[in-house]
Amino acid sequence: MIEARLRVARRDFTLDVALTLPQRGISALFGPSGCGKTTVLRALAGLERADGRVALGDEVWQDDASGRFVPTHRRALGYVIQDAALFPHLDVRRNLDYGARRIAPGERRIALDQVVELLGIGPLMARRPATLSGGERQRVAIARALATSPRLLLMDEPLAALDAARKAEILPYLERLHRDLALPIVYVTHAMDEVARLADHLVMLQAGAVQAAGPLAELLSRPDLSHYQHHLGRDEAGVVIEAELIEHDRAYGLSRIGFDGGALWLGAAAQATGQRVRARVLARDVSVTRQPPGETSILNVLPVVLESLHADPSTALLRLRVGQGEPAADGVRLLARITRKSCEALCLRPGDALYAQIKGVALM
Repeated sequence: MIEARLRVARRDFTLDVALTLPQRGISALFGPSGCGKTTVLRALAGLERADGRVALGDEVWQDDASGRFVPTHRRALGYVIQDAALFPHLDVRRNLDYGARRIAPGERRIALDQVVELLGIGPLMARRPATLSGGERQRVAIARALATSPRLLLMDEPLAALDAARKAEILPYLERLHRDLALPIVYVTHAMDEVARLADHLVMLQAGAVQAAGPLAELLSRPDLSHYQHHLGRDEAGVVIEAELIEHDRAYGLSRIGFDGGALWLGAAAQATGQRVRARVLARDVSVTRQPPGETSILNVLPVVLESLHADPSTALLRLRVGQGEPAADGVRLLARITRKSCEALCLRPGDALYAQIKGVALM
């Protein structure tokens, strides 16, 4: 595990967090601007001196109680920021060599050839940074960080400076790193679409403190945390479903995914059948009915049980468990945002057996 207890006190801001993060996969630090995400990352790297303790497994990088503090250049980490910060006078190959020289050959845990293949930068090796697109430069920056064979990769909003097209270009490469490298990544972002697509573990920060932390699917399905996402837009509330791609309907440009308790139709997916995928289902795209719908344009209808509801003056947020059999703690949950008028008209109460309706075109 990655353990960090960090406190930074400034005149206008105080960071005080205790983190326990998994030592594999992507842990996202998520929250509005100014909440302390980058300060946490810099403190993990030793770039910002915080009070407390930082340990990566059995390797202690900071422990104020014993007076231990390992400087940044001696911490086995890679650091990627918004600006690729490549050396403009060096081609891609020499930029990578600069990173690789930081580690002795006998200590390399990640082969440079593997990094080049994972990030698809083989054809770029002889080019200078000025001739690369924003997405290509960022892939090279990630490769240079990985060339040092880090035990921890820190990424500070690596896609924030990219337009939508370049962001879409680089996301699949980040997914490949996640899938193919046994390397913990701490990923800072305020974009929920990046969190939903990449993260395994989520830490929600606000005003220098942890609001909640835990497995992604578990946290996103908690209605009591939906107010937190109001900072970034109310319509961000929703869940992520881990599923398997089970079929393509080429005639209609659709794909179907299956998961424990059900299946969903969505727009055509690029993955092959049998592959693991994620679907993000937003609360605004889910409605409920007491009776199985008859003739309807809605492709996805799932039997559900209402577990809880949280109402405000105009809307109600429902937490739904997919399936109507015995409850399972690790079963799939959905959120549905409906008007409070609809909630009262249906006389909804926890425990009600309902049917959730989800538009196929709404799924991401």
